[in-house]
Amino acid sequence: MNVQEHTQVTVGPAFMQRIRAPSDMAEDERTSHNATRLEESFTIHLGAQLKTTHNLRILCADVLDLCRHKLNKVGGLIVPQPQRLQTAMSLYSNSLSGMVLLVDNRLNSYTGIKREFARLCGESTDFHFPDLESQFETIRQDGLRANEWRAVQKAEQNLERISSSSTLSCGSSHETQQKEGKQKNLQTGDFYITRHSNLSEVHIVFHLVVDSAVYGADVTSRHPVIMGLRNILKIACRYDITTLTVPLLLVHEMSEEMTIPWCLKRAELVFKCVKGFMIESTSWGGSETNTLQFLVPKEISEEAFTAFCQMSPQVFRVSNPLVLNASS
Repeated sequence: MNVQEHTQVTVGPAFMQRIRAPSDMAEDERTSHNATRLEESFTIHLGAQLKTTHNLRILCADVLDLCRHKLNKVGGLIVPQPQRLQTAMSLYSNSLSGMVLLVDNRLNSYTGIKREFARLCGESTDFHFPDLESQFETIRQDGLRANEWRAVQKAEQNLERISSSSTLSCGSSHETQQKEGKQKNLQTGDFYITRHSNLSEVHIVFHLVVDSAVYGADVTSRHPVIMGLRNILKIACRYDITTLTVPLLLVHEMSEEMTIPWCLKRAELVFKCVKGFMIESTSWGGSETNTLQFLVPKEISEEAFTAFCQMSPQVFRVSNPLVLNASS
């Protein structure tokens, strides 16, 4: 077949011919992620006098499924689902979508879930925001300034507790300040934000720094990760992020020590803390978080997922329908 004959062959509508089909490997990978996920939704009311209504959703899925484009075939061609168009249309609206991604304290995309997330971001071109590595470079500079500010604050607190006549103590405090100010790693509970227009269901990603302590049973409401969630909700209210996805267990993958009692205790803690933060958000100003999604790892059992769904109405005030019986 020569070039002229090839251009005359039509396999579908004109708009489909302009869509570049991904490779077979990408097709098989996306097909494997299109499994049905467990999901339960509620409508809740918060507040005593001035009540606010919110949508609550519990999802059982991989956190990166919110970033991964799901493809389907139309006329033998691979075509993105309408979800991508909906996300693109709301990019410059007052109803942005965000999610919380748990990461380590190193600001790079070389290992673990950060590497997979960077690969998803690089699958298609982002025409509205800088690429991921450019955003990371800006965040690194901001992180250095934040560590310098922390070092100054810590040094001032130490100087208040030591004697001003102790030259040795002052000198060691100054050396500690310089050392801490040059640190590039973030601390537990810190988070940084990346913006995207080429992901499936989110525009904003909050990269929340966690450590191995989240796998233990001693996480309380004053833990830095919990306080980081509070700050994320505050940012969401301030910048019109009305849909936010939060990891319910503060982990993305299950491990052996995560028994059902452990999961129920952790879910109750996050439910109650987030409820308090949402009530507190009425005094922050800005937009309300209309839809809050709690994400649980895809390896969770149906028994545990059902227990989470039964716990939610006990913590939040669920809107019950009014049933009227017609009298004869």
